[in-house]
Amino acid sequence: MSKGLHERIVRIESLIEQMKSAADPETRAASLELVQTMMEFHNVGIDRMMEIIANNEEGGGTILNAFTHDDIVSTVLLLHDLHPIDLETRVVDALETVRPYLRSHGGNVELVEVEDRIVRLKLVGNCNSCPSSELTMKSAIERAIHDAAPDVVAIETT
Repeated sequence: MSKGLHERIVRIESLIEQMKSAADPETRAASLELVQTMMEFHNVGIDRMMEIIANNEEGGGTILNAFTHDDIVSTVLLLHDLHPIDLETRVVDALETVRPYLRSHGGNVELVEVEDRIVRLKLVGNCNSCPSSELTMKSAIERAIHDAAPDVVAIETT
């Protein structure tokens, strides 16, 4: 995720917290309803766009693929729960990208399960040449998963 996008998301979260803590209950309720209504409106519109693209036989698949690899579009789709690739598939794909690195250090990782946006993994092997091998492997794995699936809430390893 780009720095600018991350900053915008943090700003949005900050503004929502400000609205939630507004002193006037009517202002607080109206502000939160406005945000909710806008999110619902965008959700319907984006969902319809995704349907139109998916039904386009000539280039729909190519466009959807481009969406899934674009930081901004992918994040918006996740926000609206419209990402065309399910969470487990994104996690599996992320693990595949990090496997060569893990293997080069004598390790690997197995996906145990993805449940309630929690990823459970089993670390396999070790890195004999570095004392902090498990930490190094975990860091690489977590970074890859969070890049591909920012909607993961926790990663547990055994």
